[in-house]
Amino acid sequence: MATSRIGKMPVALPAGVTVEVKDGKMIVKGPKGTLEQDIDARISLSVENGHAVLTPASDSADVKAKHGLYRALLHNMVTGVTAGYTKSLVINGVGYKVAKQGSKIVLNIGYSHPVEFSEVEGIKLDCPSQTEISVSGIDKVKVGQVAANIRALREPEPYHGYGIRYKDEVIERKEGKTAGK
Repeated sequence: MATSRIGKMPVALPAGVTVEVKDGKMIVKGPKGTLEQDIDARISLSVENGHAVLTPASDSADVKAKHGLYRALLHNMVTGVTAGYTKSLVINGVGYKVAKQGSKIVLNIGYSHPVEFSEVEGIKLDCPSQTEISVSGIDKVKVGQVAANIRALREPEPYHGYGIRYKDEVIERKEGKTAGK
């Protein structure tokens, strides 16, 4: 039976991490918290020698695709409850800055008013400097979505590079208009 190349790789479980399936959900518990994920009934999960192994019930293309998907999700969950995830954003622009006030951040990003962005449950927002935002948490999807929502408040423009971008993102710059003669 041919299976997913990704799916058949075992997921290493560090000390202090437990994995179980209950009521159609994968539950991963670790030092930083607990994560849950729905799992297809056609994929079974077993723990052997400190490794989690997923096995498909059939050889259909749909089940093979889900086999790799659930293995990747399980790996992300194990990484999240042990190390966590962090996305860094940089604010670039004249007068653009950010400050943390309680459980929200206040952004001055070129609008006539400051923009407030509140923390989401399970996600921590931090401001290491006036031009940096750090989004961290144990759920990879939530961290990425919150970072994308903050970036969408003022996407970087190609002429001066003003706006909010990911720390490792490269903005393709355009040449401006040239003077007449």
